[in-house]
Amino acid sequence: MVADDLGWNDVGYHGGDIDTPSLDRLAHEGIQLDRFYTTPICSPTRAALMTGRDPMRLGVAYGVIMPWDTNGVHPDEHFMPQTFKAAGYQTAMVGKWHLGHAQQTYHPNERGFEHFYGHLHTEVGFYPPFSNQGGMDFQRNGISINDEGYETFLLANEVSRYIRERDKTRPFFVYMPFLAPHTPLDAPKELQEKYKDINTDLAPARAGTTDQTRAMAKRRGEPSARPMYAAVVDAMDQAIGQVLDTLENEGLNDNTIVLFMSDNGGASYSIGGADNAPLRGGKAETFEGGIRAISLLRWPERISANSKLEQIMSVMDVFPTLAEAAGIEAKNRRPLDGRSMWPAISEGKKQPREDYLYFASEIPVYGHFNLTAFNDEWKLVQEIEQGQLSIEVTNYLFRISEDPNEYDNLADEYPEKVAQLSRQIQQWRALHPINGVRGHISPPPGWRAPLDWASYPIPLSELQGEATTGAPPSETSLRGMDFLHGERGRILYDCPPPRGTMRETLAVQPQCPITGRIPKY
Repeated sequence: MVADDLGWNDVGYHGGDIDTPSLDRLAHEGIQLDRFYTTPICSPTRAALMTGRDPMRLGVAYGVIMPWDTNGVHPDEHFMPQTFKAAGYQTAMVGKWHLGHAQQTYHPNERGFEHFYGHLHTEVGFYPPFSNQGGMDFQRNGISINDEGYETFLLANEVSRYIRERDKTRPFFVYMPFLAPHTPLDAPKELQEKYKDINTDLAPARAGTTDQTRAMAKRRGEPSARPMYAAVVDAMDQAIGQVLDTLENEGLNDNTIVLFMSDNGGASYSIGGADNAPLRGGKAETFEGGIRAISLLRWPERISANSKLEQIMSVMDVFPTLAEAAGIEAKNRRPLDGRSMWPAISEGKKQPREDYLYFASEIPVYGHFNLTAFNDEWKLVQEIEQGQLSIEVTNYLFRISEDPNEYDNLADEYPEKVAQLSRQIQQWRALHPINGVRGHISPPPGWRAPLDWASYPIPLSELQGEATTGAPPSETSLRGMDFLHGERGRILYDCPPPRGTMRETLAVQPQCPITGRIPKY
């Protein structure tokens, strides 16, 4: 189960003032993944979750896949449900996709999900007509549907139905990504009434973008988004409770792994309504409030109740962790960037994070980058403002194990560490395909949305058999152009950045793929 923009302080077991008895139940009956990290925005987290690989190399790191984008995750990348399907599992996805919609190769039914009920996009609203940019976006396996009701409850009904009607001779894998509590916020009237007087005087986020939007909204006299946000979270918790009750009624409680996570920190800016206190910042920022996400795991047969994992676990670790927990072999051909944390979860083994994790965002302002590199000890946050004639870089360095709420900026005290981590971030960013997703939140001039998004993906029968190589006319020119781009990004997909001279680079890169071929490592 994946929430969309749930805040750190918006669950009962963290002391929040929103009723979340179902999530509190999971926390009591399972393990809190207390240092669970995601990217700061939606599509990159989902790409990492599905593949176990770094969204930077996938070309889905800086922004989300917008309706006018043709981007998606390369069809050669292996998705987690494909591994479970190969192991005999029934596979279903119910909810929000947001990983590509322009071609059928990107569709959930082509990525290992036998059953898909939900939306290709985000921001389709919580009530009918469930549209994005005016185009209908609600389907079952490629066919538009007109189910009526509150979206969050519709998802719970579908997951419950699927579990009850499953083939009881085979195990099942269900992916349930909620729209909630993403904007545009809306909720049943009784829940709106319940939270109309909730406290709206939230602690400062201590991050420029987030706090500025709050201040501007207050000056304009805009009502707080907090009451409606709370109602949306409450409804999501009720939906989770319905699914948990279905598992219990079917006698599946003890031997079913339930993993819950948010796709990033809460949207604590003015229209978002979330609260990440005492963490700093929020969604789209790389302070802890944007990337340290709520996460819980329950498996009564194997996991001690009311326990807590305080080691770093990332969204890239989910695929290998669940595969090991289920005792099945991951079928990926490309190397995973994540690692299995199952020994730490199930046995309490120490799995130190000496290497660094890297996350990025270019949302919502094009050319304004939020970046981070961190491990158990150090964390560097960079804010980069890219103008037409200048680049401004602001560095924040924290000893994150001692200062988890990021109050003490040590950048001036440890310039060598800042320089080291800055270089590492540069090298990591050089993995990005040059035509990967960027933070462009406006469509091409004159672009029009379809009437029905279910009919939008180009069918497989109308597509060529392999991915195109691009503009350079030959393999030699393709590799030469890749070299010339240097740290700007990759033309050759999933290929290491060039090092040294052209001759040295071509000597290193001959086994990198040109089309769909898999590189040898």
